[in-house]
Amino acid sequence: MTNPLPDNPAEEDAVAKERVAHPFRTLRELIDHVSGKSLPPIEIEEGGKAESLPFPFLAIVGQKEMKLALLLGLINPNVGGILLIGPRGTAKTTAVRSLLDLLPSVERSLCYYGCLPEDVESGGLDAVCPDCASKYAEGIPLTAPDRVRLIELPLNARIEDVVGGIDERAAVTNERLRVRRGILAQSDKNLLYIDEINLLSDDIVDAILDAAAAGTYTVRRGPVSATYRARFVLIGSMNPEEGRLRPQILDRFGLRIIVKGLENPEERLEAYRRVQLYLSSPRSMIGQYSEEMFAAATEIKSARALLPKVTISDKVAR
Repeated sequence: MTNPLPDNPAEEDAVAKERVAHPFRTLRELIDHVSGKSLPPIEIEEGGKAESLPFPFLAIVGQKEMKLALLLGLINPNVGGILLIGPRGTAKTTAVRSLLDLLPSVERSLCYYGCLPEDVESGGLDAVCPDCASKYAEGIPLTAPDRVRLIELPLNARIEDVVGGIDERAAVTNERLRVRRGILAQSDKNLLYIDEINLLSDDIVDAILDAAAAGTYTVRRGPVSATYRARFVLIGSMNPEEGRLRPQILDRFGLRIIVKGLENPEERLEAYRRVQLYLSSPRSMIGQYSEEMFAAATEIKSARALLPKVTISDKVAR
């Protein structure tokens, strides 16, 4: 039974306006409105990136052997790795992270697959991907200068994070199996730093040392495999009070430095003052050493350029 229409014309107009008050012409428009699809997109503000302000390398008091070893690693990546052994509070981690302002530049591949000109020179155009092969033929550079980076390996890293694994996103979206690059591949032509290396599991340490010795490594996951370059400078640090390293691992480091605490009271006081200045005003502290850091970075760049021309005399070789 339907409701009778009102006899008054004014009431008829009110009922008609009530019926057409909403703007929805179809049920779909009503559902979209209720579900929020018709709302304007929310503007997401970009999160603030924390600016990296490492402690100046040249502001570290004492520790000449440790600083010299780290500088040798920057100049000559073939030193075979650097291991810093010492108790807490000896500036091991601070010294490694302070290398950011001294890191030189290297030629880095612009290709996702890491194609390089030397690949073409050694294996021909078939040794690179089709895009890089066409670029090489047209004279387009395959690399660009980029700064050496410091890659830190977290202690909770899994073996899949280190060497790589199946790219699940590509498998779902593209229905295609592909190996995802691990931390070792990302460390190519960079510095790989492992704090408290003695606390890592043996399988991860073995994978890192094998890749560092060979310069490449291969990942196999079922029917898919990929080979990556891993030419990095390995820097490890450890506190001997928390555990020892296997002798096989110790032998794989070219430089092993025993880092001791500052014994001179004047040096300890100066170190305390510099740390307090850095904590209170890091920019001011960095500014005081900016010229010296720039000069040191320039010398490291020049030393890397002169390295291939260095020859060892018979006397030194003997």
